[in-house]
Amino acid sequence: MLLCFAVSATSFAQGRRGLRINEVMVQNDSNYIDDYGLRHGWIELYNSTYNYMEISTVFLTNDSTNPTKYPVPRGDVNTDIPARQHVVFFADNEPNKGTFHISFSLTPGVDNWIGLYDTDGKTLLDEVVVPASLGANQTYALKQDGVSSPDGKFDPQYWEVRDGSDEKYITPSSNNIIIDTNENIDKFREHDSSGIVMTIVAMLIVFSALILLSLCFYLFGYLNARSAQRKKAIAHHGEEVDVETAAKMRHDSGEEIAAIAMALYEHLNTHDLEETILTINKVKRTYSPWSSKIYTLRETPVRR
Repeated sequence: MLLCFAVSATSFAQGRRGLRINEVMVQNDSNYIDDYGLRHGWIELYNSTYNYMEISTVFLTNDSTNPTKYPVPRGDVNTDIPARQHVVFFADNEPNKGTFHISFSLTPGVDNWIGLYDTDGKTLLDEVVVPASLGANQTYALKQDGVSSPDGKFDPQYWEVRDGSDEKYITPSSNNIIIDTNENIDKFREHDSSGIVMTIVAMLIVFSALILLSLCFYLFGYLNARSAQRKKAIAHHGEEVDVETAAKMRHDSGEEIAAIAMALYEHLNTHDLEETILTINKVKRTYSPWSSKIYTLRETPVRR
C-alpha cells in the first residue's frame, strides 16, 4: 500500500510539472477585464498535459524569497483545468475578491519575475522574467502554448512580445496560436477560384452514391425473389429443384388453370333465387307527445 501511495504521489507531482506560465500582461489600460469589470495585470497558466489538472494549493509569487506568497485556494471547481486549456489570474493584490485574484501586483517599467511553485512550496514548476520594456496593453507570451524550457527555468528564446496586431495576438484564456486558415482549402481555392470543379466533384459523388444504392436495392430484391421461388418449389414437390425447373413445372401444370376457370364460370353464371318479397308499408299515425291533453280528456274539445 505504501508503494502504491508513493507511486501515486510521484505521478501526481509529475503531472503538475505540465503546468506552465503561458502569457503575462503587466499594464492593462484597455484590455481584458475581470469579473468586477475592472482592468488589472494578469497571468495566464496553461495545462500542457492531456488530462485534467487540479491546481489548488500551487503557489504564485513575484518574490523568490517568498515562494508561497499566493496559494491557490482549495474548494473552487474552476481550479480543475481541462486538458490543454487555460486559466487567468488577475494581479490586483486583492485576494479577498476570489480565487483568481492574487495577493500581489505587477509593476510597469521594471523586470517582473514570476514564479510558479508546487504544493510543497519548494519545487519550482515554471518561471518567467517579464522585461521592463513591455509596454501598456502588451503581453509577454510563449510562442507556442506550454512549450518552454524543459527544466522549468526561464529561457527568453521561447518567449515574445505581443502587441495585439494581426500576427501578434493577445489571447487571455485562449490559445497563443490562433489558426484561422485551412491549408487544404487555400490550395483548392488557388486552383479552383470559381468553384466549378468542386461543384462537379460534389455532383459526381452524390449521383454515384445514388446509383450504388439503387443497384444494392435491385440485387437485394432479385435475391429475395429467387429465394422465395426456391422455397415454394420445395414445399410443392418435396425436394429442392432449381428456380427455372420450378417455374416450368408450375406453368406446365393444368390444375391451377382449371381451378381458375371453374371459379370464373361459377362467378359469371350462378345467381341467387329469391322466393320471398320483402315490402315496407308506411303506417300513418297522428303524432301525439306524452304531454298531450288527449291522454287526460275523455273528449276532444270542440270550438264553438
